[in-house]
Amino acid sequence: MARIKNIELPGEKHTCIGLTAIYGIGRPLAKTICKDANVDETKKIKDLTEDEITALRKEIDKYVVEGDLRRDVQM
Repeated sequence: MARIKNIELPGEKHTCIGLTAIYGIGRPLAKTICKDANVDETKKIKDLTEDEITALRKEIDKYVVEGDLRRDVQM
């Protein structure tokens, strides 16, 4: 299992689908993140290496998601 932005991603799902568990990431953005991080979007979350998870974290940090996005929406 991978933990990104304090969200435990579902290990049995493909990377592209699993990233949508993070608030603010939909399918199109998830595909873009996978492409930019050079991670195969059909690879399951549980099969990701530590380097791939780190690359995904760096890409996700470029976008406003989870807590920051929730706060902006509430304002």
